[in-house]
Amino acid sequence: MKKDQKKTRLFKVFIYIVLIALALSIIIPVGWVFLASIKQNVEFYGNPWSLPQGFYIQNFVNAFAKAKMGDYFLNSIAVTAMALVILLAVALPAAYVLARYKFKYKKIISMLYNAGLFINVNYIVVPIFLMLLNWDDVLYDVLYVEFFLNNIFILALVYAATAIPFTVYLLASYFETQSKAYEEAAFIDGATYGQTLRKIMVPMAMPSIVTVILFNFLAFWNEYIIALTLMPGDSKTLPVGLVNLSQAAHGKAEYGTLYAGLVIVMLPTLRVQ
Repeated sequence: MKKDQKKTRLFKVFIYIVLIALALSIIIPVGWVFLASIKQNVEFYGNPWSLPQGFYIQNFVNAFAKAKMGDYFLNSIAVTAMALVILLAVALPAAYVLARYKFKYKKIISMLYNAGLFINVNYIVVPIFLMLLNWDDVLYDVLYVEFFLNNIFILALVYAATAIPFTVYLLASYFETQSKAYEEAAFIDGATYGQTLRKIMVPMAMPSIVTVILFNFLAFWNEYIIALTLMPGDSKTLPVGLVNLSQAAHGKAEYGTLYAGLVIVMLPTLRVQ
């Protein structure tokens, strides 16, 4: 018994050491970025681990004003919010129907959704860009306007479309575990299919919905390749704007502004986590 207790204690100590090491590997770099964001450029040429001599707020002013990080921040908020709304509006009914009802071609449709889980969006971003470019060319020939590129709504639509397979899979798996007694009781009370989904099933599935929102928020907020490809104009999202800021900061040696931009990008994700 004593040997078993000793092994258990050693194992717990080992787990705690590993967890502390993992926490420090995350906290130290994040803390360093926050400290670097309030340093003046002169301080970066000394000891990189030294504490800032003061709170140099001008770095954030430069990031918002000169580097347009404020505009990029609003663009990212708009794109992420629209993508989440579109995603839930499509994925919730689709997952509910696939999980709870039997109909013709259900297996084929489910198989297509599951096949989407194995498609890496980064591999098809060029075909998506060419498709939207062709649509813009046709639209310009008819109405002399362009709509599909440099459009925040279209970017949000693409984000939502690429996240549908995983979201439907996750929500459908949750709906399948629920008892049909809830729906039968709702139908006896005269509820329609839509009312049953909206008033009965969605509140019950709220833990899965919150998980989907958090997971996709982080994915949409940090996405770079699709935003870079579909938004080649001046209207950019935060990750794309941050890369541009990084290139400009290295050329002008404005390191404080660069780290201030990093803090602006990290704050919402740290808040969500």
